[in-house]
Amino acid sequence: MFSNKILLITGGTGSFGNAVLNRFLDTDIKEIRIFSRDEKKQDDMRHVLRNDKVKYYIGDVRDYGSINKALNNVDYVFHAAALKQVPSCEFYPIQAVKTNILGTENVLNAAIVNNVKKVIVLSTDKAVYPINVMGMTKAMSEKVMVARSRNVENGNTLLCATRYGNVMASRGSVIPLFVKQIIEGKPLTITDPEMTRFMMSLEQAVELVLFAFNNAKQGDIFIQKAPAATIEDLTVALKQLFKVDNEIKIIGTRHGEKKFETLVNREELANSEDLGDYLRIKPDGRDLNYDNYFFKGENKLSAEKDYTSHNTKRLSIDEIKKLLMSLNYVKKALEEKENK
Repeated sequence: MFSNKILLITGGTGSFGNAVLNRFLDTDIKEIRIFSRDEKKQDDMRHVLRNDKVKYYIGDVRDYGSINKALNNVDYVFHAAALKQVPSCEFYPIQAVKTNILGTENVLNAAIVNNVKKVIVLSTDKAVYPINVMGMTKAMSEKVMVARSRNVENGNTLLCATRYGNVMASRGSVIPLFVKQIIEGKPLTITDPEMTRFMMSLEQAVELVLFAFNNAKQGDIFIQKAPAATIEDLTVALKQLFKVDNEIKIIGTRHGEKKFETLVNREELANSEDLGDYLRIKPDGRDLNYDNYFFKGENKLSAEKDYTSHNTKRLSIDEIKKLLMSLNYVKKALEEKENK
């Protein structure tokens, strides 16, 4: 499906971009374009990979001209560029708006102008019932995609999105923090022992994007049904794997955090299609003539419940350990600890 094709990844120097490169570099894909604003990360990636299939474009999704130029002759786009850190977005909300909302609009518009065949926008469970700026702007990026999908002028570009929960061991996530604290012999700082989060590996995140790539219709949002774990069980599993007994220090829930995350809300579930391991959330097909919808409700909507990290499958300690051992980051940290 990617044979002799050109793929561009916005925010391509991040964890997701690296996972995509690992997946595709040994295939017959023609070219992978890394589009980002961080020349240092691009230079680091260039020296590690040394692969002529990978091309580097300095630019910013906020700058329409730079993304428009980079999309020349591109077949597919994975749009991963975003401001993702909750505290940063809280303190600089307009910056999050510029990158996560307006930047998404720039990518979509430039893709349509350049006749890109498919664009997949990466989103997050924090976009559902958002309580922080990061979640709010990612929710808006989804809405921008759905709205734009209604009127793609050339008819050649398919727009869709994926939404997932915590990607384990991705940059800035909690697992690298816990591993660092374990290695340094420090207390493991947890917010709320009963807090739950969906658990997904980077490889699963890539698989979700590829599933959307193969199955999406205009304006769809895809989620992968994911298990969840409590923060306490995650720390217990890590301590057992590393054979340590670090103290657990409860620091309390931080600003902008939820006790649990919602991957799909009940309104979306009423308009979704079950595809086994995945759910397709169909775009709202209504138009501005709302009169047709004022006097007729949906019984199905009233019966649905949100799909959350509290009511999905809960992983046991052993299941968490097995999942952790599938992560190269954890395996490497264990090897380094054993070799000391």
